[in-house]
Amino acid sequence: MTQTNEQVQSSGAVPAAAGVPAAAEGQQERRGGGGGRGDRRGGGRGRDNRRGQERDSEWQERVVQIRRVSKTVKGGKKMSFRAIVVVGNEKGQVGVGVGKAGDVIGAVRKGVADGKKHLVKVPLTRANSIPTLSNGRDGAASVLIRPAAPGTGVIAGGSIRTVLELAGIKNVLAKRLGSKTPLNNARAAMEALSGLRTHKETAKERGISLEQIYS
Repeated sequence: MTQTNEQVQSSGAVPAAAGVPAAAEGQQERRGGGGGRGDRRGGGRGRDNRRGQERDSEWQERVVQIRRVSKTVKGGKKMSFRAIVVVGNEKGQVGVGVGKAGDVIGAVRKGVADGKKHLVKVPLTRANSIPTLSNGRDGAASVLIRPAAPGTGVIAGGSIRTVLELAGIKNVLAKRLGSKTPLNNARAAMEALSGLRTHKETAKERGISLEQIYS
């Protein structure tokens, strides 16, 4: 009897030991299947993130000026930072934004968001220049922008040069008149670019043919 019980116990222990890993493997496979669904969902979010990063990569940001400013409140003076940022994709779209925050990073982030809200579409020629001469004014700053021949480059300075470069203009002549304030000059340049029109648009507004404008 002792030998029989030992045989039964030994024979029963083998299937029990073999059955536990099998069940665990089945549970792991089922869990792994659920993880696959999670991976697929995560992959969809990853694609959306990549698309958002591609859209953001099209835009270039340049900080024109960072100043420390103060605001007088009831308890004294509140110090903060002001950032002037120019945003553009070098394909005819450019914007100027201003952001204020307690730290520099926050001010730049707000400036970028503000610049994307005030984008201007600039008509570009085949020579990557502007179609006609244009003037812009903001406050005491006045800017004169005129087209240039291929190979001229960007003849401008200060914040005006930054605006023209991020707009994708590569051959242009610009002159700053009046105030030297970077923000006013940048906004004056934006006003000048926003007033640009192609020859086709001008002919349509006047009700004449395109050949009459060139003649």
